[in-house]
Amino acid sequence: MTSRRNDSGGLAAPGLGPGKQQRVLRAGFIPLMDASVLVAAAECGFAEREGLTLDLVRDVSWANVRDRLAFRQFDIAHMLSPMPVASMLGLGSNPSPTITPFSLGRGGNAITLSLRLFERMQSLTGIGEDASALDNARALASVLADMRIRGEQPPTLGMTYPFSSHNYEFRYWLAAGGIDPDRDVKLVVVPPPLTSDALAAGAIDGFCVGAPWNMVASERGVGRIVAAKQDIWPSAPEKVVGIRPDWAATNSDTVSRLIVALDAAARWCDTPENHDHLAEMLADTRYIATEVSIIRRVLAGEFSLDAKGNQRLLLDYFVFHRQNANYPRPSQALWIYSQMIRWGQVGFSEKGSQQAASAFRPDIYRQALGDAAAPDDGDIRIEGTTEGDRFMDAMVFDPADIDAYVGAFPVGSRHHQTSTSHDF
Repeated sequence: MTSRRNDSGGLAAPGLGPGKQQRVLRAGFIPLMDASVLVAAAECGFAEREGLTLDLVRDVSWANVRDRLAFRQFDIAHMLSPMPVASMLGLGSNPSPTITPFSLGRGGNAITLSLRLFERMQSLTGIGEDASALDNARALASVLADMRIRGEQPPTLGMTYPFSSHNYEFRYWLAAGGIDPDRDVKLVVVPPPLTSDALAAGAIDGFCVGAPWNMVASERGVGRIVAAKQDIWPSAPEKVVGIRPDWAATNSDTVSRLIVALDAAARWCDTPENHDHLAEMLADTRYIATEVSIIRRVLAGEFSLDAKGNQRLLLDYFVFHRQNANYPRPSQALWIYSQMIRWGQVGFSEKGSQQAASAFRPDIYRQALGDAAAPDDGDIRIEGTTEGDRFMDAMVFDPADIDAYVGAFPVGSRHHQTSTSHDF
């Protein structure tokens, strides 16, 4: 086989030799904008150039995606970053071992509350339309206290999966405002494409989900966006490519080709000049099936917070490639593990730390793209210390002292059962 470099700037996998056949990979995905890199790889020739055909299969729930990967209906899958971590810890109803050698980028999540709930927050606390994410959380805490005094039922809030960035980010935001997610509200699972409809129907009072569903709700006039992922922790890992470890070992050449293709696609997605084309692809009924204008604005970080004209600009709402966004850093897997501990899904142990870290595989990433593609600050780093990358509550995560980190939070459920520790 020959080796070559591609225009993504990374070291390419071995080139196709004489008689080498195109390899078809069946890939499950959920209709979200953070599947952009997979869509671009399939539609723009990046996969084909590496001798691969990506057969993208749209699914409705993360549990389905997990199970279909485990049962070998999918070769690879668009996954929530905590899903491989949970699998390596043996958590969930079908904890089939899963690893990730490639992150699909950062950003994309937001928290939306019903207009009724947000207006009550304004009426009770006087917060303005430009209130910060933390101020919004504190205002919600005041409303919840008022509801308890009046004997009202707590609000029902939706997230997408128990082992999800949405669950942990929603909980982080609530807890930063002084709200106990297990006692003060009711958290339920709602598949991403159904969140806006569930809010409109009054089945839930708010949700945390990926784009474009927050802005779909706000533009329908049924919700108000009160926080974005960047407000909680800008570097929080989001979606990843999930692969079974045995499949990765048996198909190492294919995995390298896939990573090269995804790296090139991620660079393409990160280029603003390509966003019109990307938006048109994503809006197709095969993928997200929503208005192309909404997708364009979300890619630009232009938020309609509600239907009344309140706007917010987040320039790095999506980062597909820059800032080592595709690197599967084990310290971020360990932060996910810390949140599982914090909310009572698992106990702390050194073995657990090792299992959690093993879900993110930078060695496979480097094998495909070369050591030069890896970040300068290593695989394990202290998180939340740099300007522009701090946690909303100013906490700092040291992977070497997870137990102390979790114990320092004033709100957590290590000692009582979490309402979302079961699986679906």
